[in-house]
Amino acid sequence: MDRLWTPWRMEYILSEKSEGCIFCDMLAAGDDRACLILHRGQRAFVVLNRYPYNNGHLMVVPYAHASTLEGLDDETLLELMQLVNQSLAALRKTMSPHGFNIGVNLGKPAGAGVADHVHIHVVPRWEGDTNFMAVLAGTRMVPEMLDQTCDRLTAAFAEVEGYRFEDEEHE
Repeated sequence: MDRLWTPWRMEYILSEKSEGCIFCDMLAAGDDRACLILHRGQRAFVVLNRYPYNNGHLMVVPYAHASTLEGLDDETLLELMQLVNQSLAALRKTMSPHGFNIGVNLGKPAGAGVADHVHIHVVPRWEGDTNFMAVLAGTRMVPEMLDQTCDRLTAAFAEVEGYRFEDEEHE
């Protein structure tokens, strides 16, 4: 029998689970690097997913604790989409993906792991990124440690804030 070791998950498995909201707890912690927070805006922030589908999988999260998009004001909704756009630019700059999945899972039946605090997933994709491990073993391989990805993307956010694609080919 072959084994695939993922020792970084043991910390999560053995840790005490907070009764509070993981996103609100991140904001209150005050240690953005330890929480993998890449960027803080006025009404929302960007954080790496600690258990990513792909390298660079991040989430855009409002500061307001709301379970659905309808619970957010217009300014927050606008900033969420602006941060999604900045996230795309930062990921393009640092990782050169061929495409993206962007989505919101509203409610547990829709797949929300954190159903009480709405957030937008941004997942970079590469041609051929679904390999034999995902197909045969139901396992995703991520080629870079989260700390390294965090450092690269944090630096990229500083460069792309307010960035807009104009004449560049990006599809």
